Amino acid sequence: MSTETPYWFERALETPSERGDVDVDGARIHYETWGQIGRPGIALIHGSNAHLEWWRFVAPFLADQFRVVALDSSGNGDSGWRERYSGEILAREVHAVMGAAELGERPFVVGHSFGGFVALETGHRYGAELGGVVFLDFTTAPPEQYVEWGLRAEREELKPRRGTRVYEDRDAALARFRFIPEQPVTHPCVLDYIADRSLRPVEGGWTWKFDPALFDHLEMGIDQRDKFAAMACRSAVILGEDSADEGAFFADHMAEITAGRLPMFKIPGTYHHLMFDDPIAVAMAIKAVLLSWRGEDGAAEMRQALNRTLETSPCRQPAN
Repeated sequence: MSTETPYWFERALETPSERGDVDVDGARIHYETWGQIGRPGIALIHGSNAHLEWWRFVAPFLADQFRVVALDSSGNGDSGWRERYSGEILAREVHAVMGAAELGERPFVVGHSFGGFVALETGHRYGAELGGVVFLDFTTAPPEQYVEWGLRAEREELKPRRGTRVYEDRDAALARFRFIPEQPVTHPCVLDYIADRSLRPVEGGWTWKFDPALFDHLEMGIDQRDKFAAMACRSAVILGEDSADEGAFFADHMAEITAGRLPMFKIPGTYHHLMFDDPIAVAMAIKAVLLSWRGEDGAAEMRQALNRTLETSPCRQPAN
């Protein structure tokens, strides 16, 4: 654990950005953008019980070449809550935010953890409009090993929860903040920053921003592997080398069903919340994947440009 503030911390906070909101099926969805309109677009999706600040130290280092948006999915961060959640509605939120943020044609989608599920749903429903999907520490399990872990209240006939613990003292709440699953804290300044932005004031004190009943009425389905297989766009997987999250345990299965051709790699020295362990490595890994895809898309155009260069070169030998 380093007690020094890394150079990228202040650089990220100093990078200009803009905030906005868009209504999606009655819920206000909050988002933040970096980078110039007209550049290739990237939508960043956070995991469960999280918010767009999970991308605070990654997005600025993508923005020199991309137009970037990070959103608070409904039930999280500064976005509205719903009575019922589903992969379909969460994907519609991403699609609406990409339009509101002016990401342009064929944007890319990057989802971390539970955000990988949302990215999968987005790719399943809008894949033909996308440049590709990157799963960050998320993999799809075979159907026989998957259990619907949403719809808890309906499945178990429980009364939905609508409250989390309220802390009278803000500092006491901050002291309780933990990453799930827990992992070593590489940079305490990042933990403090994220914790500080995970609280909201309520009567009697402070509580966490996320909707505690989200998973009581969230329909996810057990067909995620099939949705992945049917996606009409490219995909890649980036994993934390030391991740302990069960959502990242099926990398071998994804490699098997893609004949070993799915781009997949691990970032050394990182855990499940790898954007907090080494945000620069995560940003460069995302860039490498997306720029390679753009190179594939523009290969013919690049070849034509190179040929024109050769035709006008003073070194060109005259034809006999």
